[in-house]
Amino acid sequence: MRRNIAGIDEVGRGALFGPVFASSTSLSKEAEDKLLKYGLKDSKKLSPKKRALLVPIIKSLANSWSIGQASAREIDLYGIRTATEKAMIRAVNKLKLKPDLLLIDGNLSLRLWDGKQENLIKGEDKSASIAAASVLAKVSRDLLIKQLAIKYPNYGLETNVGYGTTFHCKQIIEIGTTPLHRKSFLSKIQSV
Repeated sequence: MRRNIAGIDEVGRGALFGPVFASSTSLSKEAEDKLLKYGLKDSKKLSPKKRALLVPIIKSLANSWSIGQASAREIDLYGIRTATEKAMIRAVNKLKLKPDLLLIDGNLSLRLWDGKQENLIKGEDKSASIAAASVLAKVSRDLLIKQLAIKYPNYGLETNVGYGTTFHCKQIIEIGTTPLHRKSFLSKIQSV
């Protein structure tokens, strides 16, 4: 019997605005094969349109999938590593079945997880479940940030999705921050 393996990935770790998101996805071998045929790969290597097309397919084929997040306030309070781990644990805890093994993108282990885990550098290229998680996390976070762009229209969030583009940084210097900016990330920008 195949073990219940879940891939996990995060998005938004380096952004200046908004939460960090994580997704966890558990796929059967058959689902992995189908998703790879549909063109699943690392979300950063897919167009926004392709990512959007893959989301309902991933959700329908996955044994289980979930999203977790940690707020900008938590990032400022605990630091980005711990906040990212919290988002990941929240995602894993929402899965229908506790995984026998977590495949984690990158080289940082989940200190808050007491089960088996394996880190995979460039995991999105090595594991379909990590690639699926990367797509779900990216699309979910981008959608939220684009919705928040309506409330906070002066930062170009609808296009930069919270990352530190030249325009975004210029606006922070000129008009200040919002409650959803990560204050701990802004010391170099605001001291200019």
